[in-house]
Amino acid sequence: MESIRHSVQLDKEKCHGCTNCIKTCPTQAIRVRNGKAKILEDKCIDCGECIRVCPYHAKKAITDSFDVLNTYKYNIALPAPTFYGQFADVTDVNIVLNALLKIGFDDVFEVAYAAEIITHETKKLMNAGHLQKPIINSACPAVVKLIATRFPALLDNVMPVISPMQLAGKLAKERAIENTGFDSQDIGVFFITPCAAKATCAHYPIGLKNSYVNGSFSIKDIYLKILPYIKNIDNIKPIANASFSGICWANSGGEAKASGDKTYVAVDGIHNVLAILDEIDNDKLKDVTFVELLACTGGCVGGPLNVENLFVARRRVKTLAQKSQAEGKEKNCFSSDYDVLWKEPIPFSSNLNLDDDMLVAMQKLAQIEELYQTLPKLDCGSCGSPTCHTLAEDIVMGYTTDASCIVKFKEKILQFANDVISIEENSK
Repeated sequence: MESIRHSVQLDKEKCHGCTNCIKTCPTQAIRVRNGKAKILEDKCIDCGECIRVCPYHAKKAITDSFDVLNTYKYNIALPAPTFYGQFADVTDVNIVLNALLKIGFDDVFEVAYAAEIITHETKKLMNAGHLQKPIINSACPAVVKLIATRFPALLDNVMPVISPMQLAGKLAKERAIENTGFDSQDIGVFFITPCAAKATCAHYPIGLKNSYVNGSFSIKDIYLKILPYIKNIDNIKPIANASFSGICWANSGGEAKASGDKTYVAVDGIHNVLAILDEIDNDKLKDVTFVELLACTGGCVGGPLNVENLFVARRRVKTLAQKSQAEGKEKNCFSSDYDVLWKEPIPFSSNLNLDDDMLVAMQKLAQIEELYQTLPKLDCGSCGSPTCHTLAEDIVMGYTTDASCIVKFKEKILQFANDVISIEENSK
C-alpha cells in the first residue's frame, strides 16, 4: 500500500449523506455536502468513530494488502495483544503465534512483550519526578492527536515514549538482522492492528521521524487467514515471551495498573476521553499521578478492526494473561536500558486554520462569531456541519452558504409567504 496520511477513508458510493458521522466525530472533521460526507484531513485523528456509527459502512480503514509480503525476503508479524482475545477455545498464546507462521510470516514478535519494556521504562521516568502531572499515556495515537488538536496545553503532560508497536518493530528487525544476516531493507515488519489510528501510525509514527514498522494488517483480515490453522497445529513451538502485564495492555486499565501507580485513572471511549481531558485542562485532577486514556470503548479490545465482541475479547485476554502469570513468565526487570523516548516533538495541530496571515485570520474569526450569533444554535447537523459554530466557520471559509441552514431557510420561506399574503391583502 502506498503510504497515506490517514487510514480512515470514505467510500462515496456507499455514503447516503445521513449525517450520523458528523454528530459523533470528536474533532468535527466531517462535513456532508451535496449528499456525501467529506473527511477533513487536517482535523481527522483516525479514531474510527465514524466507522462504528456509519449504518452503510461507507467509512473504512485502509491497511496494507497481504501481497506486500512478497516485497521482502523475511517477514515478521507484530500481533497486538488484543489479537489473542479474538479466538474461542484458545488456551495458549503460542497456538495463535504458531498459526501466524503458517500463513507467510517467518517470525513473530509480540507487541505485548514490547509493552512490558515500555512499562519498565515508564516507571523509571515517573520515579525520576521530572514529568508534568497528571502524566498522560502516549500509547493511543488517536488520543495524542486529539490532545494536539483540541488540548495543546496538555502536550507537556503526555508521556514522551514511543508506542509498543514501534518498539516491537525496532527490536524485531534488530533480532532478524542478527539471526539472518539480511539487510534492514530486506526485512518486512508488519503490525496486526485493532484500529485505524495505529494503521496510520505504522506509516506516520508519533515521536519518530521514520517508522520502525513497514505496514499493518487489520485483525479482521489476519483472523480469517489463520483461523483454519488454529485447531490443526502440531508441534507447537514455545514462542510466547509476554507476561500478564504486557498482555493486559489490550484492556482498559491494563497499562495504568502495570505502571504501579496507586492513584491512576483509566478512561476509555473517545467521548469519555474528551470529558476527562477537559477536567485535566481545568486543573481538576490534582490528586492523580497517571491517566490512561484509550479512544476505543473497553480499550484496544474495542477497536473497530477487531472480530470479537469487546466484552468477550476482554475476558479471553485476561484469562490468557493469567495463564502466562501462572506459568511464571512475569518479569520484574530487564537486562538493559532501552531507548524509548520520542525523537521528534508532537506539533500543535490547530483545529481552526483560518489563514496564514494573522490579521486576516483575526478578521475571519470576528466574522465567524458575528455570523454565529445569527444562527439558531440548535446544532442539529441538518446543514451538513456538526454544529452551528462550524457552519459559521464553513460559510466564512467559503465552503458553503447560510442557505444550508434548514432553520434559516424555513424562516426565509415563511417570510416570503407572509410577504405574498400581505401583498395580496393590500391589493384588495
